[in-house]
Amino acid sequence: MKTQQRLDLNNWISCPKPNPQAKLRLFCFPCAGGTTSAYSKWYNYLPTDIEINLVQLPRRSHRIEEPPFTNFLPLVKTLTSEIKPYLNKPFAFFGHSMGATLAFEIIRQLRRENHQIPIHLFAAACPAPHNPIKTFIHKLPETEFIAELQHRYNAIPQSILKNKELMQIFLPSLRADFTMIETYIYVLEKPLDCPITLFGGLQDKAISINKLEYWCVETNDIFNLEMFTGGHFFLHDSQSKFLQFLSQKMYEIIADNLHDNNRLIA
Repeated sequence: MKTQQRLDLNNWISCPKPNPQAKLRLFCFPCAGGTTSAYSKWYNYLPTDIEINLVQLPRRSHRIEEPPFTNFLPLVKTLTSEIKPYLNKPFAFFGHSMGATLAFEIIRQLRRENHQIPIHLFAAACPAPHNPIKTFIHKLPETEFIAELQHRYNAIPQSILKNKELMQIFLPSLRADFTMIETYIYVLEKPLDCPITLFGGLQDKAISINKLEYWCVETNDIFNLEMFTGGHFFLHDSQSKFLQFLSQKMYEIIADNLHDNNRLIA
């Protein structure tokens, strides 16, 4: 009960189904303008040994009144501080698009602070941090900004696009997030010591396979790339196949982690 209460009271991190007996925590980071809702039901599809923890950024959902971040570095440092109390058992990170870069930078910040890092990084529909897409749309007028978002990413659902009130709620977080993405400065550091698995959409207009493959230089461990039918939001287009694959990877990670712990004990 204490764990559930603690998680529920954190503005940054929520847990839709707390599991004190979980062998692994999976932290999920949203795409630009995204909320935790994209991952809120994943616990129905992943192994029961996995506890899903959702990262909610300001200016969306229950945090709609809070000002958004427009710079990556302060957000990374703040989230690193907020997430550390939950890293008392094995954990992994998953990030979609902007969320993948955010997860990557939080891992590097944890490493700078001599803290344990995830046992796996999962990244989806995101170019390698050292080779970002060089576009600058965050300063465009509203109509042009929306047009570019739809052309490149098909980022805004029609139900929101046709509702002026919802658009006025949705756009500030999107523009703020794209400001972060497009002003992000990569700093060269040594590769991570955890495996990285990349996911991409075969019909993604914005992120080519080459952009995904460049992630391989960011790890000293195993690198895998898996492609699924769909565009930038293939997580929805191929949800069943994607979650089936992710579930299998989670089983393997748990098994490997238990094997390593038993070997250390022996």
